[in-house]
Amino acid sequence: MISTFQSRQISFLTQSFLFAIVIFCSHSYLLFYFATYTVFFFPIWHIYLFNLLATVLLYTIVNYKYSKDKTTVFNTFMLSTLLKMVLVIVFLLPLLIGEIKDKKPDVFNFFITYFLFLIFEVYSIVKLLQNNVSK
Repeated sequence: MISTFQSRQISFLTQSFLFAIVIFCSHSYLLFYFATYTVFFFPIWHIYLFNLLATVLLYTIVNYKYSKDKTTVFNTFMLSTLLKMVLVIVFLLPLLIGEIKDKKPDVFNFFITYFLFLIFEVYSIVKLLQNNVSK
């Protein structure tokens, strides 16, 4: 049980870091060429660090629960997703209540990244759950 948890976790960490690096580089490249004069409230690396840590934390919780008890994985996933949504609001709160004129670029910058990480996270968890069905 522990070895399968660790092997899944190491595999996910490797994939998530590679995914984050690829989309971070792509995003930085696009911002460099198309948003040179735009001043953002959040540096891009803050957004990626937040999303990477939230995704890794959620997957780790689900993976651990999956290793212990496969029957409550869905409930754990839903509760963890709710927690992640609350963390997103807390992360964006300084931007939302701040005295910034144009919040749209920051909001788009964050949510495009958020949804890319969300797609990756859901894909990884579905793959985790399908491994159990096929065995």
